[in-house]
Amino acid sequence: MSKVKELRERNNEKQYEIAALINNSHANYSKKENGSLKFNLKEAKIIAEHYGGSIENIFFENEVSITEIGKS
Repeated sequence: MSKVKELRERNNEKQYEIAALINNSHANYSKKENGSLKFNLKEAKIIAEHYGGSIENIFFENEVSITEIGKS
């Protein structure tokens, strides 16, 4: 289970709520949370701030694509 999914479930949040937070569709977010797609750095930053953690503590190297900065 990804750390993002673990945090989301621990906080009783739905995928569509975090998708809206990062300005993404529910379907696209689901793929990112399940590892089919990577979160970009902007999305990772928003999620880290939302959960009060750092990108390093929430995301693993293979979950964030630095080259995808700002793309959804």
